[in-house]
Amino acid sequence: MSPTSLTLPDAGPAASRKRRTLEILGAAAIAATYVYLVLNQPVDIAAGPGSASALLALSGFLAGAILLIVGILPTLPTSTVVLIPVALVLNIVMGQFVGSTLVPFYLDAIGTVLIAVLAGPAAGAATGALSSIVWSFFNPTVLPFAAGAALIGFLAGVAARHGFFRRFYLAPVAGFITGILAGVVSAPVAAFVFGGTSGVATGAIVSAFRSMGDSLLAAITKQALISDPMDKAIVFTVVALLVYALPRRATLLFPFVRRFRVLAGMKDS
Repeated sequence: MSPTSLTLPDAGPAASRKRRTLEILGAAAIAATYVYLVLNQPVDIAAGPGSASALLALSGFLAGAILLIVGILPTLPTSTVVLIPVALVLNIVMGQFVGSTLVPFYLDAIGTVLIAVLAGPAAGAATGALSSIVWSFFNPTVLPFAAGAALIGFLAGVAARHGFFRRFYLAPVAGFITGILAGVVSAPVAAFVFGGTSGVATGAIVSAFRSMGDSLLAAITKQALISDPMDKAIVFTVVALLVYALPRRATLLFPFVRRFRVLAGMKDS
């Protein structure tokens, strides 16, 4: 039996074009906000949501996330919408805990990647952006990284669509590649907006590269290319374990999983 949808069924090509337009606008809003932060390097953003730069970033990222959600809402089953808040909590709890340890990883994208694998790139991107937005009310330094979080969700959904979760050993490969791209995107924010990274262990790696004579951006980029690929490889592996541990009837509730035969052993529908 098909899962209950929150909205009316697709009305045809016009509705599909409208949804795609909203998704493109949402992605553009997130990308534009990221570019603004990198180019303007607002130092007051770490002061919290009350600063002008933080409000502008919050508005841009939130608008992008909302547009993405509105665009994909007609395709989301109730099961996905119920799972998104759980994914946000998982991201924040894991990220807050791991970031305070001496482990040079983040593990703050497990919920985002889980949603992406079950519901697709747009749902993953929206979850990643929303995660950073909600988390920023507890830790303002997270907000500027919403674009990177959205990119991780998008790429995880693309990997799932193209079969990287049909073979267990391919999941960490997809995660490793995603980590490289995410690291390149996050490095300028860490360097230009914050002048470093907020993690205990990652900050130590940056300091080590700086002591060797690297510029701040070079040091942070090297740290990101060390930490991010391994971090995302771990995250993708954990998510693969989770989705295969779920009962098959539970994963089949997600139209994206059925349509693109995301998991092994699924027949064409």
